Amino acid sequence: MDGLPETGVTTLKGVGTALSNKLSRLGIESLQDILFHLPFRYEDRTRVTPIGAVRTGDSCVLEGEIITCDVAYGRRRSLLAYLEDSTGRIGLRFYHFSKAQHHNLKNAGRIRCFGEIRNGASGPEIYHPEYTRLDSAAAMEEALTPIYPATEGISQTRYRALVVQVLEKLDGNPLEELLSVASKYNINDAINYLHSPPPHANTDLLMAGVHPAQSRLAFEELTAHQISLRIVRAEIQKQMATGFQPPGTIYQQLMSSLGFNLTRAQQRVAGEVTDDLMKAQPALRLIQGDVGSGKTVVAALAAAHAAENNLQTAIMAPTELLAEQHFVNISNWLNPIGIKTAWLSGRVTGNRRLEELERVRIGDATVVIGTHALFQKDVEFKQLGLVVVDEQHRFGVHQRLALREKGVTGDHSPHQLVMTATPIPRTLSMSVYADMDVSVIDELPPGRKPVTTTVMSDEKREAVINRVADAVQEGRQAYWVCTLIEESEALQCQAAEVTADELTSLLPDARIGLVHGRMNSAAKATVMNEFKVGNIDLLVATTVIEVGVDVSNASLMIIENSERLGLAQLHQLRGRVGRGSTESHCVLMYKKPLGTQSRDRLEVMRESNDGFYIAERDLEIRGPGELLGVRQSGALQFRIADLLRDQTMLPDVRKVSLELMTKQRNKADLLVRRWIKDPERIGQV
Repeated sequence: MDGLPETGVTTLKGVGTALSNKLSRLGIESLQDILFHLPFRYEDRTRVTPIGAVRTGDSCVLEGEIITCDVAYGRRRSLLAYLEDSTGRIGLRFYHFSKAQHHNLKNAGRIRCFGEIRNGASGPEIYHPEYTRLDSAAAMEEALTPIYPATEGISQTRYRALVVQVLEKLDGNPLEELLSVASKYNINDAINYLHSPPPHANTDLLMAGVHPAQSRLAFEELTAHQISLRIVRAEIQKQMATGFQPPGTIYQQLMSSLGFNLTRAQQRVAGEVTDDLMKAQPALRLIQGDVGSGKTVVAALAAAHAAENNLQTAIMAPTELLAEQHFVNISNWLNPIGIKTAWLSGRVTGNRRLEELERVRIGDATVVIGTHALFQKDVEFKQLGLVVVDEQHRFGVHQRLALREKGVTGDHSPHQLVMTATPIPRTLSMSVYADMDVSVIDELPPGRKPVTTTVMSDEKREAVINRVADAVQEGRQAYWVCTLIEESEALQCQAAEVTADELTSLLPDARIGLVHGRMNSAAKATVMNEFKVGNIDLLVATTVIEVGVDVSNASLMIIENSERLGLAQLHQLRGRVGRGSTESHCVLMYKKPLGTQSRDRLEVMRESNDGFYIAERDLEIRGPGELLGVRQSGALQFRIADLLRDQTMLPDVRKVSLELMTKQRNKADLLVRRWIKDPERIGQV
């Protein structure tokens, strides 16, 4: 008899082709997959709440008499019934209903219903409650009701019925215990408990995700994730790469022509990168550094090292502006020492693009810098030996993989460096980047002063404008950033244009420039250059200036609607000032009323300039998915584990994963297959 991991879902009663296709969208192919698609919360339907005691946002079981039931006409036609008990009454509203339902509910008499309490047009209401007539045999639930992450076309009731079928099979066909963990729950007990909590279950622990049965499975999932990254690491180390010769004269020429000394942190990280590139296995190193710490110089040194070994380097950045900034800086460093650069982006078209493509193909361009245009099909490298990806979490898995593939010849792969100015908390980097070597540039260039941050309501806009006027009069430059993050790019640009016009009339002595995402590349570059050389005092911009813009005389940053931005983005924007020796300031303007999360974010910005502290707080406030952009990258979609909540497990997880990899490789592979779909695809980048 096949075990649950090998048995397909179509063996279950009621599962045909249509339902199995829907389950497949959730990554559910086998009976084991059904069990590991775990509840993400529970509803308590074990007790009745008096109507007078309900609170908005609660999900409750209510019992009472239907006293009226009529069609209500507003912006949308709806069926509105009122349920009453001895403590109060509440509206039950249905936007989708039939004549039969109207008739049945009107004459239902006493009912029991369940749903979430909302503030509706008639006061407290439940939209589309589940309900049952109490003259039928409607027993109360005896246990908590599990709620599953669902897909369209599979109701909670239907999925629960599938789980019940598989739990019955689990009795005679238990899952293999792959980990020995100090827990009162073995794998089968934990699975049973979480799909069907008993009446005496500790609801507080379950709702918080910290019940011992949940912790048992979270530990196993984190271990599977860690093992998958170790397997990826081992696979990468089996691949071959061209090991570079030690750095020579060109590398030294670049070092001596920079015009500044590297910080100790830059020297350390550049040394770690050099050691990687001299090995015959592909380097895979993450370089973390706060805004302004000098990661680009380290990338330029690595590119010079590749050039000495007759290999090309591709440097990919997520936005036109950042890619352009890299192109200007890196060309200024490399061209004088004889290393030719090329520029490829979506805006390089026609004959110019054909010329650049040919230079890349024949190897005339040694360092190729650009946006996602670099991995398009018509881009061919003569010999790509090094790939540098900046702000990697902004690129999807397949995009990063496509660029790496351009350097694969036979059994040889290119070296990879990944840079980020979004500091990743140690908690996360231990888990998410276990397949990479990590370097941290934890020192800013000398002379940098911390930026003082002020939080102000936009009711004080006039005072802020006066502050800009004072700065301009003193010969300093300023940014005014307009954010309309939820809106379209067109509306963002329009907001920036309106603000620029307003400030032009209010600040007649200031030279004002405007940059936004809809301007073409050349127009943007012209304005940025004018700002850089000091011909513009105040630059009004959308968030396109978030990364890569370096103007040392700019010492004042105003961010409008700052409550709409995440901490990482606010920190990036603030990093545009404080790049010289002048005391710098950032003003975060917000619109009232301010939500709790927004207030917390702005307070973090006010109290700290430390990117790593800010990242830790961002992780607490928003969670790991937001921080790493995982919706795009496809990684980190945990079923039950939570990196923040479960971080105390991580040291043990690392120890256990290493033991399994070295001593019980077969179990390690089974564990990964149990928890992770398609780990190879994610790992290759």
